[in-house]
Amino acid sequence: MARAYIALGSNLQQPDIQVTRALSELSSLPQTTLVKASSLYRTAPVGYDNQPDFINAVAEIETGLAPLELLHAILALETLHGRERPFPNAPRVLDLDLLFYEGASLQTPELTVPHPRMHERGFVLLPLAEIAAELDIPGHGKVVELAQHCMDQGVERIVD
Repeated sequence: MARAYIALGSNLQQPDIQVTRALSELSSLPQTTLVKASSLYRTAPVGYDNQPDFINAVAEIETGLAPLELLHAILALETLHGRERPFPNAPRVLDLDLLFYEGASLQTPELTVPHPRMHERGFVLLPLAEIAAELDIPGHGKVVELAQHCMDQGVERIVD
């Protein structure tokens, strides 16, 4: 079993419900268990501003799936939720990104792990710091330290 981290985001069709449902559905993937989930965070859109804010979270899982198998499984979850890809950074019902997979470093046309931009993104680092502060992103440093540099990116923890 390997430990992996997945970023979740949504800004359409009741985003908080989409993300919460997807968090629980991660445990329904073959050979996969949800270990921890961050709080939900409200985030301003990046790349294409003319859209609603996002709800984001990060999940820690244990999985027996190989990295590409896990990618295909989370893409199937996106499709199940009605994900469409009309243009880059478009609004979306559900977005799932494989951030980090224990012991894996790969770069293929389909998947790059660790995620190549996770160290710059507050909407990833702040929820990730909540559940895995000491995780080291190779070549960039510890999540808790990287998150300190993202405090001005419009990411707000949602407190129930």
